[in-house]
Amino acid sequence: MTAIPEPAPAAPAVWWREAVCYEIHPRAFADGDGDGTGDLPGATARLDHLARLGVDAVWITPFYPSPLADGGYDIADHTGVAADLGTPADFEALVAKAHALGIKVLVDVVPNHTSHRHPWFREALAATPGSPARQRYVFRDGRGEKGELPPNDWQSAFGGPAWTRIEEADGLPGQWYLHLHAPEQPDLNWRHPGVVAEFERILTHWLDRGVDGFRVDVAHTLFKAEGLPDAGPGQHEDAHRNHLMPYYDQEELHPLFRQWRTLLDRHPAPQGAVAPHERVMVAEAGIFDRERLARYVAPGEMQQTFNFAFLECPWDGRAMREVIEQSARAMQAVGAPVTWVLSSHDAIRPVTRYGGGRLGERRARAAALLMLALPGAAYVYQGEELGLPQAHIPDERIRDPLWERSGHRHRGRDGCRVPLPWSGTAPPYGFSEAAPEACWFPQPADWAHLTVVAQRSEENSMLALYRTALRLRRDHPAPDTVLRVQGPANGEWFAFGRSARLRCLVNFGPRPVPLDDGVRVLLSSAPLDGRDVPQDTAVWTTDEEYPQ
Repeated sequence: MTAIPEPAPAAPAVWWREAVCYEIHPRAFADGDGDGTGDLPGATARLDHLARLGVDAVWITPFYPSPLADGGYDIADHTGVAADLGTPADFEALVAKAHALGIKVLVDVVPNHTSHRHPWFREALAATPGSPARQRYVFRDGRGEKGELPPNDWQSAFGGPAWTRIEEADGLPGQWYLHLHAPEQPDLNWRHPGVVAEFERILTHWLDRGVDGFRVDVAHTLFKAEGLPDAGPGQHEDAHRNHLMPYYDQEELHPLFRQWRTLLDRHPAPQGAVAPHERVMVAEAGIFDRERLARYVAPGEMQQTFNFAFLECPWDGRAMREVIEQSARAMQAVGAPVTWVLSSHDAIRPVTRYGGGRLGERRARAAALLMLALPGAAYVYQGEELGLPQAHIPDERIRDPLWERSGHRHRGRDGCRVPLPWSGTAPPYGFSEAAPEACWFPQPADWAHLTVVAQRSEENSMLALYRTALRLRRDHPAPDTVLRVQGPANGEWFAFGRSARLRCLVNFGPRPVPLDDGVRVLLSSAPLDGRDVPQDTAVWTTDEEYPQ
């Protein structure tokens, strides 16, 4: 048995420490006006599905005005609502209904960059080198005799150089600007006081509209090393080296996040929202060194940070156990919960990632029970509860900038952003009243059995599994104690207790694992062989009487 060291004293129990949060990618969730694109009214109309599912909160990915160069993460107005998604009143109606259903609301804040069509960047392009307008971004003169080379060797996460040269007002080639992602996403200069003040305004704007927290996009990227030194070869090839890159994980991040935490803890809350001290920030930080990742959720900073090591772990018992134990150890050292995640709008869906077909579905079901039994918070991406596989997007319909930036070598993330199937036997499966070809992305023709309506009446469906698991999870809250994992060193199986009354066992290996005498099965991801747990199966058990 492996025991995690005793945790640091934790903060008082609040809702987000054990919350299950559901991610809505609005353009692919539900279409309320029949134009083929999901929107805020459509999402509001479908919130009852989330209430029946049993989630505690919803995180809504960007719904702000955007040219959509990167799925809405290229923002032209951080406090607006995109016209194709609705109006400010529609957002307020969504928040009001969510709160009436007992569901908290988180929204994205995207602080690393703006859209190239943001008024600030337009002003910067029209200004001269060294002007105040350019100082809000990262503009630099190029290297080489005539400035024809980028200022350094930094590479974009989407492929190619992280610098683009502009044409100055006189028509001649001029300075270069930094974009760690797409060229349409120029990076902000976080050492500029105007940038700091603007994002305090943005946070306050959404707090005043009742949001209960924020997911902070690429939280590890805001500050770049002084002098912008070269990063060297191998950039973006090994995520476990991210914390060594001069454009990631800089020390100046942490005082900034402490300022934001103070703002959230003190700014008055409107009626219906959580109290200020119960608000939450979750970091999307692509840092795989667990001790460095834990610094983002140290006391006084954020409360959650996505555990991408868990999401990217292969279906292998030894590797999975190592990630779980090391993650728990790192987070307990700072008194924070682990934030488990199996999928997102940026990741290949679990059914496909774990092998595809029946094998992938079986493993995805087991992974769901594993994640939902672990102490801490959990995030569920739309369609995960339906067991959706990754969909194929025809070349001509691909939107992800990775496709073009990689020279058509990487198809990108659009396959997990296909509209949800709600009902019916053919596309668009109740997502919209528009023709299938007019919808945000094409849906597969064989998804009729995966719709919400079809799965509601199937007692062994993925939807039924998630609903039951979320009910049992809520009935068995995990105490703030040491996580102890038991099992053989080779990782064929392992088990742990979520609480005194609920235990989870996952079998990865080919040999069946017999259950102890006297325990009763509460939930299983696949049928058991008598009292034996077969391969690629997770089971929740109890040794106490529990009402059916």
